[in-house]
Amino acid sequence: MDITVEQHAHARLVTAEHREVPVSARLRYTAGDPLAVFLDFPAEAALNGQAVTWTFARCLLDQGLKAPAGHGDVRIWPYGRTRTVLEFHSPHGMALLLFQASALRRFLVRAYAVVPCGQEDVSGVVERGLSSLFGGV
Repeated sequence: MDITVEQHAHARLVTAEHREVPVSARLRYTAGDPLAVFLDFPAEAALNGQAVTWTFARCLLDQGLKAPAGHGDVRIWPYGRTRTVLEFHSPHGMALLLFQASALRRFLVRAYAVVPCGQEDVSGVVERGLSSLFGGV
């Protein structure tokens, strides 16, 4: 059975003018892709008017709640005692979002209850990736 954990999350988008604009988001975790976390933003939160999903490692979110983590398209670090920064880089620009750390921790606890750390079965993920790569050859 492919169990999914979903949680609504309130974020604050930090603008170039250093204003904080409220943004709605949804965190998702699925046992079928046990290493990943999905962060969905609705169309109204995106510059181009289309819904956006960022995918990154569950362990990155876990690490970023404690100390700066990431060095690619997704970077995460604590911001004060109660908030966490998620920084996303794309060819179109960069977005800096502030989340309540407690909400992110709550989501991780629920995700780890579905698939504990170190018990991720990635065979299905690898098989799907290889099939996609080789196109059924």
